Amino acid sequence: MGWLLIMKRMYGFIAIILVFLGFAYFMEGGSITKNKIPKVGILTLMHQPALDQIHKGVVAGLAKEGYHDGKNIKIDYQNAQGDQSNLKTMSTKLVNEDNNVIVGITTPAAQALANTTTKIPIVLGAVTDPKSAGLVKNNKKPGGNISGISDQAPLEEQLKLIQSFMPHLKTLGIIYTSSDNSAVTEEKKFVALCKKEHVNLKTYSISNSNDLNQVSQEMMTQVDAVFVPTDNTIAGAMQTLVKNADAANKPIFPTVDTMVKDGGVATYSINQYKLGVQGGKLAGQILKGKKETATTAIQYIRHGEPTLNLKQAKKLGLHVPTKFLQDAQKNGEVFK
Repeated sequence: MGWLLIMKRMYGFIAIILVFLGFAYFMEGGSITKNKIPKVGILTLMHQPALDQIHKGVVAGLAKEGYHDGKNIKIDYQNAQGDQSNLKTMSTKLVNEDNNVIVGITTPAAQALANTTTKIPIVLGAVTDPKSAGLVKNNKKPGGNISGISDQAPLEEQLKLIQSFMPHLKTLGIIYTSSDNSAVTEEKKFVALCKKEHVNLKTYSISNSNDLNQVSQEMMTQVDAVFVPTDNTIAGAMQTLVKNADAANKPIFPTVDTMVKDGGVATYSINQYKLGVQGGKLAGQILKGKKETATTAIQYIRHGEPTLNLKQAKKLGLHVPTKFLQDAQKNGEVFK
């Protein structure tokens, strides 16, 4: 009888374990899986002030939607350190780790992600023209797993700003990286704009940052001022361009505020941090199921914020237009 009682207890114990294991298995396949902490991947091409601001903005935008890294969301940040060959490996990693949404900062990063997955939602963190980059079918109706934010600079504002600083401008130069889709897109638009406004424009292109020193030295002998479109390569090597421009006493008018801080004169800049915030908020809304990439139009910030490097303007002997100075002091930023 004692053995019989022991055997019954053992069978009962085994039954309890089996029930517990079955329940755990069921939950793993059901509600627990659904309640796992969401994961967001972020892929960027390189460390560079403007791109770092976008990254910070994305994190802040997610927080605005109630998602805080380490609390109710896990963010996996991958940086290719300027090596495009790293983008494919990192894209594969982010996709294989089942991130719920992935943010691509820069066109090359977004393209690498697009080539890796057609299922996981991809948010573009500042891509100038997603359609021309082959990322979406249409900027108004993307139609796939990709949507996001454009960092298209306000080129007409930029040109008028340059002319207000240099009313006797004879020749304007533009320099851009031929392999940067955003830079190429803006270069084409700026060329057309200058033609329309009868501005004499000379164009110069580089293949990579190693070309910048020689090409910019040559450019400074042929132009009165330099315009730089949205260009990650030149932004990352801004000091080289500034060095050569200073030696020739020529002003640089870039599209990005961080490049003004690094030695440019002035700009109407699309705030990179705010771009990131918009992208982060979109990623959060996708996580909540409130937005779908296929039907969410590419978002734009239409008006740039005035940014002035007053110290650089004085160094070059430029007269700062009073209206722009007041605008920058009130609505933008002035570096002294």
